[in-house]
Amino acid sequence: MSSPALVLVHGSFHREEMWGALIGELPGIDVRTIQLPSSAPVPVDELGDMYKDAEAVRRLVLDIGGPVVVCAHSYGGVPVSEGLAEIGAVEHLVYLNSFVLDVGESMLGNRGGSYPPHWGVHEDEQYIEMLGAEKVFYNDLPEREAKAAAAGLGPQSLVSMRQPLTRAAWHTTPSTYVIGERDAGLPAPMREKFGARLGNVRRMDTSHSPFYSRPAETAALLREVLTGRPTR
Repeated sequence: MSSPALVLVHGSFHREEMWGALIGELPGIDVRTIQLPSSAPVPVDELGDMYKDAEAVRRLVLDIGGPVVVCAHSYGGVPVSEGLAEIGAVEHLVYLNSFVLDVGESMLGNRGGSYPPHWGVHEDEQYIEMLGAEKVFYNDLPEREAKAAAAGLGPQSLVSMRQPLTRAAWHTTPSTYVIGERDAGLPAPMREKFGARLGNVRRMDTSHSPFYSRPAETAALLREVLTGRPTR
């Protein structure tokens, strides 16, 4: 039996090209990526919302036409949870330093309704820019690499952070939570809360973005899921 396809869903501010180093560690795997509308390279007034992200993820998975494993990073877990509920082809969800929200919860609501200091919020134009990404997202990368990664970020739709889930796929789909122990983007209590929701937790000695700093280690974990071996 062939291995399931692997769908990689990026987080806020990012572009799908961020997965390049990780994909290079996954030869022989059918890897699919997606550009979420909420952070697409378009004028800020054309950015999509969370529900458009969820629909895009859902369409991609259904178009594959076979079994899939989905790895969602950071905000990517929100549209994955919303869009992939009750889809039998999804064999496993991997939430990589990701938000595991429940029905009725939103990204901003999960933060108590307050904007974190690394969000540069433009209320009039309804978008957010990322501030200090080198220290928040990439704090285990050499300075030059962290700056290069940060330079690839773009604006994020503000409304996508306010929209609540209407469904939560992790309630019915086997799921794993991956905690980066040096993640400066998600506070430790939040990470532990999300891990407890899923019950199945893996830990890595990494920042928020192990696909940059530890691509081989991240790939090994995903291969375990793809081949059906139990995650430790």
